[in-house]
Amino acid sequence: MTHKITIHFLVLFIFSISSINAQENTVPVFENGEAQIVEAFNTPDKWIRNDLWVPTEFDTDGDGVLDRMHVSVTRPFQTETEGLKLPIIYVSSPYFAGVAADIDGLFWDVHHELGEQPKPRTHTEVVRRGKRPIISNSHIKKWVPRGYIVVHSSSPGTGLSQGAPTVGGDNESLAPKAVIDWLCGRIDGYTDPVGTKVVKAYWSTGKVGMTGTSYNGTIPLAAATTGVKGLEAIIPIAPNTSYYHYYRSNGLVRSPGGYLGEDIDVLYDFIHSGDESKRPYNNKTVRDTEMKNGMDRITGDYNDFWAGRDYLNDMKPMKAALLMSHGFNDWNVMPEHSYRIYKKAKEMGIPSQIYYHQNGHGGPPPITMMNRWFTRYLHGVENDVEKDPRAWIVRENDTRDNPIAYKEYPNPDASDVILFPNIGGLESGILSITKPIKQGSETLIDDYTFSGDSLAILKESNHRLLYSTPVLTEDIHISGIAKVTVKLASSKPAANFSVWLVSLPWEKNAKKITDNIITRGWADPQNYKSLTESEPLKPGSFYEMSFDLQPDDQIIKKGEQIGVMIFSSDNKFTLLPKPGTELTIDLDKTSIVIPIVGGKKAFEKATK
Repeated sequence: MTHKITIHFLVLFIFSISSINAQENTVPVFENGEAQIVEAFNTPDKWIRNDLWVPTEFDTDGDGVLDRMHVSVTRPFQTETEGLKLPIIYVSSPYFAGVAADIDGLFWDVHHELGEQPKPRTHTEVVRRGKRPIISNSHIKKWVPRGYIVVHSSSPGTGLSQGAPTVGGDNESLAPKAVIDWLCGRIDGYTDPVGTKVVKAYWSTGKVGMTGTSYNGTIPLAAATTGVKGLEAIIPIAPNTSYYHYYRSNGLVRSPGGYLGEDIDVLYDFIHSGDESKRPYNNKTVRDTEMKNGMDRITGDYNDFWAGRDYLNDMKPMKAALLMSHGFNDWNVMPEHSYRIYKKAKEMGIPSQIYYHQNGHGGPPPITMMNRWFTRYLHGVENDVEKDPRAWIVRENDTRDNPIAYKEYPNPDASDVILFPNIGGLESGILSITKPIKQGSETLIDDYTFSGDSLAILKESNHRLLYSTPVLTEDIHISGIAKVTVKLASSKPAANFSVWLVSLPWEKNAKKITDNIITRGWADPQNYKSLTESEPLKPGSFYEMSFDLQPDDQIIKKGEQIGVMIFSSDNKFTLLPKPGTELTIDLDKTSIVIPIVGGKKAFEKATK
């Protein structure tokens, strides 16, 4: 009897111990296809933080040793005490150690004639922010409590990462690839930049997702184009997917919005926060040789230098599921950057979604969208996210966390409507669906001292041509990419050419970014044949060219008009030659194609 009682209590004891251990083991929790905050993970004072250096396959600072990337890890303590393995949210950036303080002093002088050699610009050194191994705390509070490990790294030549910044060069793709190789156990990390003491990512499941905004959103795409195994999903937010499209437009030297005179070598100086002793070599090799010889601020043509910094050309190996995010009114990194990659990813059969809002630069998708994306592809939870609508668009008066689902972007119900300018553009000509005949031409005079905003307000001006639809009696929904075809002559061998699609009447004190601008585009008439070939214009001779405006999805309200404004120098974006160049537009050979939901019938109904 005593023997049986002893066994009984022993069984109870073992069961109790097992129950306690089971209760102590912490695991991610999922509801409605999303990772939930787990209080046992939400303990910042207990999070484990590690710093290390990961070797790459390149030496870009010329010291004869493979460059190592500085990496920091933040993980729940259960990855140490319970042997828990978790997936990774990884963020990489050139900005973590600080940037140049006087950015305005770095810019190129844009006040010169087109085709003229610009004045040399000034250079400055970044004062590195601290020398302790601290990278960033971004994304940690969002993802660690939900059962992820968050990893950060500084990109080559910035912070405590070795190498040289190349602004889109191959090393900026291979650097995050090396970090992912380490996270997946394929290479060793080390405790310091030059040592041999090994660090292993034993707490990693080998499933990695990347995200980030702007340059930090470019790097996830750069990593994905290597096809690195283990990178399962990326969420780039307002990424720069082609440095040509960032600093040029259809052959035209064009600045990103808000940074007139910036170019790729300026961005190099802005981010170069790495080892001070390596900077002279990096400057000479990258900025003063490769960039100087390749960037071409004279013609603005697309060449091998720019092709090597265009991620669309590198997508063949890409497998990572793509959730792209952008603002339709981002005039810094313009919305074409996301659309061109999303379109290609779809064609490749990669799981893809796109989220567009109506604001400017930045702006992530709602946390629910990001959570579902990472839950599906990093935790492997079958939440059917791949069956969700492909496109999510925030309407003009809604908040960014309230997008509307559409089958696709552009809207599948949109079709192209061709509109033609009618003579009278110095005041306001009609923009009609019927093509007039034998109208002749109209001429404008370039003068950069007039901004595009001021020209749109003027009832009459010889510095722009303006054509508008009748007042809309119903809303018109534009979705997709508008395209301009123009036949023009210039009084000089070179000229800027700018086109704005606008909503009229122009609101002088607009409350929303969508009140006036619908979309925009810029082009160099010298590139009428192709992006890779420009030739001086023969004054007085006519040339025909076509080019796309920026992608858009906007509802133009009844009571408004859709206008097309043609002018030359855009003083927020282009080089600024002396006023006086004349552009003559052949109206009979000029048109704009606008993608409208409901097509021609919808347009005709709204303009009766």
